[in-house]
Amino acid sequence: MQDKGMDFRKKEVINITDATRLGYVQDVCADLETGKITSIIVPGGPNKLLNFFSSSNDIIIEWDKIKSIGEDLILVEL
Repeated sequence: MQDKGMDFRKKEVINITDATRLGYVQDVCADLETGKITSIIVPGGPNKLLNFFSSSNDIIIEWDKIKSIGEDLILVEL
């Protein structure tokens, strides 16, 4: 699963456990020493629009929860 960090922003994230559409990747976190991506961040929460300027409801998805990365989708198991 090699991909460039910026390419993630175009992808929608779906939880395969319950088929929930979590949204689109907002950011990625990486280990600066190894250069490997450690997690992705998706803006989340039931009041996404009301909390537009707040990051407290963001969903942080660890790399080991990512099951598949396609052209348009990232499948995760949460």
